[in-house]
Amino acid sequence: MTFTIDATCGNARACTITTAHSTIQTPIFMPVGTVGSVKALDMTDMTDILNTQIILANTYHTYLRPGDETIAALGGLHGFTTYPNSFLTDSGGFQAFSLSDISKASEKGIEFKSHIDGSKHFFTPEKVIDIQNNLNSDIMMILDDLVALPATQERIKLSIERTTQWAKQSIEYFRHKQSIGVGSQQNIFAILQGGTDLAFRTQSANELCAMDFDGFAIGGLSVGESNNLMYDTVEHTTPLMPVDKPRYLMGVGTPEDLVENIERGVDMFDCVMPTRNARNGTLFTTYGRINIRGARFKLDSDPIDLACDCYTCRRYSRAYLHHLFRSKELTFFRLASIHNLHYYLWLVGEARKAILAGRFSEFKKDFYAKRQA
Repeated sequence: MTFTIDATCGNARACTITTAHSTIQTPIFMPVGTVGSVKALDMTDMTDILNTQIILANTYHTYLRPGDETIAALGGLHGFTTYPNSFLTDSGGFQAFSLSDISKASEKGIEFKSHIDGSKHFFTPEKVIDIQNNLNSDIMMILDDLVALPATQERIKLSIERTTQWAKQSIEYFRHKQSIGVGSQQNIFAILQGGTDLAFRTQSANELCAMDFDGFAIGGLSVGESNNLMYDTVEHTTPLMPVDKPRYLMGVGTPEDLVENIERGVDMFDCVMPTRNARNGTLFTTYGRINIRGARFKLDSDPIDLACDCYTCRRYSRAYLHHLFRSKELTFFRLASIHNLHYYLWLVGEARKAILAGRFSEFKKDFYAKRQA
């Protein structure tokens, strides 16, 4: 992987990441394809219509079904899914958090029961690297210990200690496997923890950023804390991260979250929000959200967003989408998901243009002005 900084504007950065499979211009939003599929969309949608250069898949879910060995036998994620560009794979730490009723973390790793059939499994730092080697993702995440907020000081301290220890095991094992020819074109990111406690964030950043990772992520946010606390934590943490490596904020978030955290120096984002909201009838526009199920759209001949040139907006009206949603037509999921993802990708693309032009503050003001209009 190569990483270059193309321009900065304040703390906002426009960068280029090149992996074995694609060139990614940041700031970037990564659509979530948990099991190797972005819900309601196929790979033609992802490449020809949305022009994505990277999507996210999940280690926990693909390990359980269809199995990482099955995916390896069929050419890794790229061969199995036919998506030619980059994959980032999350390690499973978030699933241990979100499925806490069927998982338990210990010093050695995370034990969990399959949400599919109840079978027992154990993830260690080394095992999740073996799985991700089989997946052949371009960027793999280490196993981390994520906690919900608010949390006690003792639990956050334990989270940092475990995450640092697992990071040491992960980087040593990953580099060893590369030395024997396994995963030579793959990259590995560490995940900083610490809740919203700035001293703990400093400790986690200092410990992890001293290790030989290819990039660094901020984890453990957007899990119950207020937006302002999240923004303050990111603002504190990004200066502690290496300037010459990618910065990834995991699981965040709304369009406002993207703009605010780009301003604070974040390069990469992912979230299920655009596709999940699409399936529920909530569509993102330049002027805020609309709920297409509303009766006021029944005779509305305008596109979802007059300023949008996505496939859906170029061809279909709000009235038609309203009809599809009310009729429970599956076509709605695809058209709405295309629009929402296009909006997110357009937004980070416009942010990049603004950074390159040295006018990010004006871009941010215009973003909020339109939403308040």
